[in-house]
Amino acid sequence: MAAVSDRRRLPRILSTSLALILTLALGTAAAAAVPEDERLEPALLQQLGERNLRVVEQAVTDVAASGSPLALEVLVALRDGRLYRRDADGAILVASRVGGDVLFSDPALGTLGESLAVSEVTLIRVSNRIRRALSAAIASLSLEHEDPGVRLASARQFIDSPDAFLLETIERALAVEEVTRVRNALELARAATIATDPGQVEEARIEAVGVLAEAGTSRARRVLMSMFAEEGSDLELRRDDAVAAIDRTLARWQRAQNIWHGLSLGSVLLLAAMGLAITFGVMGVINMAHGEMIMIGAYTTFVVQGVVRSLAPALSELSLLIALPIAFLVAGAIGVLIERTVIRRLYSRPLETLLATWGISLILQQTVRTIFGASNQRVESPSWLSGSFEFGQMMITYNRLAILAFALVVLAAVILLLTRTSLGLHIRAVTQNRKMAESMGIRSDRVDMLTFGLGSGIAGIAGVALSQIANVSPNLGQSYIIDSFMVIVFGGVGNLFGTLVGAMTLGVTTQLVEPTLGSVAAKVLILVFIIIFIQFRPRGLFPQRGRAAE
Repeated sequence: MAAVSDRRRLPRILSTSLALILTLALGTAAAAAVPEDERLEPALLQQLGERNLRVVEQAVTDVAASGSPLALEVLVALRDGRLYRRDADGAILVASRVGGDVLFSDPALGTLGESLAVSEVTLIRVSNRIRRALSAAIASLSLEHEDPGVRLASARQFIDSPDAFLLETIERALAVEEVTRVRNALELARAATIATDPGQVEEARIEAVGVLAEAGTSRARRVLMSMFAEEGSDLELRRDDAVAAIDRTLARWQRAQNIWHGLSLGSVLLLAAMGLAITFGVMGVINMAHGEMIMIGAYTTFVVQGVVRSLAPALSELSLLIALPIAFLVAGAIGVLIERTVIRRLYSRPLETLLATWGISLILQQTVRTIFGASNQRVESPSWLSGSFEFGQMMITYNRLAILAFALVVLAAVILLLTRTSLGLHIRAVTQNRKMAESMGIRSDRVDMLTFGLGSGIAGIAGVALSQIANVSPNLGQSYIIDSFMVIVFGGVGNLFGTLVGAMTLGVTTQLVEPTLGSVAAKVLILVFIIIFIQFRPRGLFPQRGRAAE
């Protein structure tokens, strides 16, 4: 029976080690920096390969108590089948895969070893009894690690794979833990261990079920669903009530997550539509090449990143910031060229501008395909935009959060430019009454050129942001042009505040409807809604007033 129990526990014990693999992968490369007095004794390492199980079990305990920073790496390597004995001299080595090669490090010397042939080393195998001792030692070391992130990852693994054998280790760690988030995870690990242990008294298991229900997490729900309770018992009723309560909590958090995704999508639509709000809303030009300005900004980011990595690798982390002004200038310059050569001849003829700019969009797409090829290009995200963090049961990614903040900053900058600068004053004057503005000495043709360039430049920096969440391709802009027009029409033509409200409304609505109807049906439903909405409010949510509305 003991052997059967060990086999059943084996998958759970193995899963406990998975959270440490990333940390340990870096440990081998850093081993050379370990001081001599913190390295493991060769004689102690030799005992890990002995045939006598009692000797090996004691060696596992001694390695864990050695205080060496290599102890955790060695024990996990033994558990994962990565600990070898070199046949030539009997040295104990840890195998780690680096790229396509397997390198062997010597914990006794604290250095990275060379690549060895399979015939030169012998794998050290362990029994289920030793695995049990290893799991306790690894748990103890991981929960005593100086890095709170390692302790937190280990505690979460104990929640996912509870084992009654590790309860005492968890309680010892809980008694000394001071970091709140790690302590909370350890409390859940303790509750999960007690709730799933049939050997515990029913009162203790019911109390643990209450702790899991109060946590309201998906991890707690998985633990409750995996625990055994006799049919019709009080424990089963408490478990079912706890699962129902967690389901309600998770549903609320899922709605909050969808709203966050909607705000994230709205920020993308805001960036894409902001430049269009100027060229279409202020100038009355239906610019179907606006999406290609976004695409040009994304490709500019790709080129700038490649140049920075080649000429100044130390500035690679700042390549995205370097690309922002360059993308604005490149897209703005192309916009000025389009306005001077084509658009200026088609003012007051919106349908003709639509056809002309559509042709320009095809030319720009084909030009980019000729230069960069039709395949997608990937822009690397800097480390300060990588990763995510948890907020309750929500997952917030740094790049999406940065795009939301960036979109709001750009919106504020555009509003300040239009309301607090001479260029903004001239744009508003020409928009309200072109002939009167010209009679006051304002060059309307120059204002038109700068306005179109400004809108195109904003689209360019939108492309910089979109390069962080989407592959850069010649068709990148086509994914956002229709949505951008819907945002402008829904929010109010020429109203930047309406653009903000329209983008966020459409983004949140899309993310709330998609889980139920699917992405295609959600798009159709939103389009039908906007068509009906325009019938009642043809000027949008926030229509312009005064002469500008005429």
